[in-house]
Amino acid sequence: MYSVLTRGNAILTYTLSVLACLTFLCFLSTLTVDYRTGAQMNTVKVVVKNVPDYGASRERNDLGFLTFDLKTDLSNLFNWNVKQLFLYLTAEYITPSNELNQVVLWDKIILRGENAVLDFKNMNTKYYFWDDGNGLKGHSNVTLTLSWNIIPNAGLLPNIQALGQHSFKFPIEYTQTRV
Repeated sequence: MYSVLTRGNAILTYTLSVLACLTFLCFLSTLTVDYRTGAQMNTVKVVVKNVPDYGASRERNDLGFLTFDLKTDLSNLFNWNVKQLFLYLTAEYITPSNELNQVVLWDKIILRGENAVLDFKNMNTKYYFWDDGNGLKGHSNVTLTLSWNIIPNAGLLPNIQALGQHSFKFPIEYTQTRV
């Protein structure tokens, strides 16, 4: 009546359908979890230089350097559906040439089971803080924001912003010393 391949196909199809339904139900169990938590940030040292940007157009652009403190506890974000967190620190500011500038300064991946309590002091940025002109010198409202993506086992990939920001200003003079 039915061959071995037909019966094997029916069993495999049924098994995969049940697993897909179970995965969807597991995703629904963490859909309403609030993944926000507080973070404290502070800038320690802030300088700006005007240097040629050889990677783009050889024009002289502003390059910001800063060291920062970061303190947060992300351990309560982990549940059975969180595989890892991708953290990133961004600086946002407005210049006359651009209505919104967002620069990623630092990032980190935290896997499940790793220490998720962060207490960094005098951290250097991981990436350069370039402006596409001269918009950093004397800028009085640059905002640091910590955000993260939650990498789940099943479900959506939310982008969450921490509760708490830090605003700082760049000096009105370029520094000539080596940073």
